[in-house]
Amino acid sequence: MKTRTLRWFQLVSDGVTLTEVSLLEGVSQPGISRALARLEEQVGVPLLHKSGRSLRMTAAGAVFKRHVDDMLHRLDDGLAAAAQAVDPETGTVQLAFQRSLASWLVPSLVSSFRAKHPQVTFTLLQVQDDVVATILETGEADLVVSAARPLGTRAHRQRLMDEPLHVAVAADHPMSGRSRICLSELSDESFLMLRPTSLLRQQSEQLCRAAGFEPSIGFEGDDLPSLRGFVAAGLGVAILPSSGQGFADAESSPVRYIDIEDASATREIGLSWPADRELLASSELFRQHVIGLAVTGELPAAAFSLEVQHSRHPGGQRPAGAPTAPVRARRRGARQ
Repeated sequence: MKTRTLRWFQLVSDGVTLTEVSLLEGVSQPGISRALARLEEQVGVPLLHKSGRSLRMTAAGAVFKRHVDDMLHRLDDGLAAAAQAVDPETGTVQLAFQRSLASWLVPSLVSSFRAKHPQVTFTLLQVQDDVVATILETGEADLVVSAARPLGTRAHRQRLMDEPLHVAVAADHPMSGRSRICLSELSDESFLMLRPTSLLRQQSEQLCRAAGFEPSIGFEGDDLPSLRGFVAAGLGVAILPSSGQGFADAESSPVRYIDIEDASATREIGLSWPADRELLASSELFRQHVIGLAVTGELPAAAFSLEVQHSRHPGGQRPAGAPTAPVRARRRGARQ
C-alpha cells in the first residue's frame, strides 16, 4: 500500500476527477486507475464506484477515507517536524547538565544562544554523576555540560573552564573570617559530603588525603543545597563549588566560603558530545556557540576570589570594580 496511491484516493474521494489527478501528479490516467484498483484489492472491499464521469466513495470507502485523512495528516506533520529538526534555526537541542551548574552556567549558555537563534528550543535534563557516564550512549541527550567525564571513547569532550572549590563553614565558625586556608588546618573537623558515587565527593577525599589526613565524615547528603544547610547549622564543614551562591549577600549569609590554597582545588567543567553519531544541526550550532564562548573568554566567571567578601569597604560596600557572582536561571537525579 503506497502513500502516493492513498493520496490519489484522497483526491478522488474529495471530488477531483481522474483527469485532474493525472495532470496534477504527472501520471497517466490508466496508471492511476490501476493503482486505485490495487488499493481496493489490498483493503478487501470496494472503495469507489462510478457515477457518470466521476468516482464516488462507497460506504466502506467513506469509513476508510476518515482513517486515510488522519494518517496522511499525521504523516505530513511528521515530515514537517523532521525537516524542522534538521534546520539549525528551528530544531531542538537536547542538553543534559549537573544540577550545580543550573543556577549560573547553563542558563547563561542557553540565553546567549537563544538571543541569536530564538526559534531553537531546548530539552533540558538534570543528571547525577553516575548518569553522566552513559547519558550520551543512551541517546537521551546530544550534549552534556558537566564536571564528570563520560566513560569510554565514544564521546568527545571540550574543556570550558576550571571552577574553584572552596571550604564552606558556618558564619560563626572560628575560621569564618579567613580569606584563605590550607586543608591540613581542617584535619580535626567533621566533613559534610555527598554520596560516594559523586565526583565531588571523590575529589574532596583526594584533596584531604593529599593534605595528609583522612576526612572524618559526619554527614552524607544527596545534593549541594542539603550540604549547605547542614554547614549553616554548624554541623561540619564542606568542600563545595560556590558559583551562583550570591556573594553580594556574603556578610549576611549563614555560610561563608574560604579559598583553598592547596593545589588542584578546582573542578574542570566541560562540554561532551557523542563521537559515534552526528549531531543534528541545532545541537551542532549550540556546541559551536559554547566552545566559541570558552575560546573568547566570554563564559560567565566561575567565581571571583573570595578575598573580596573579607575586604569590604566601611559600610559593607564592595570595592569598586569587584566582580559579582553570576546568578542566572526533566530533572533526573539529584547528586552533583
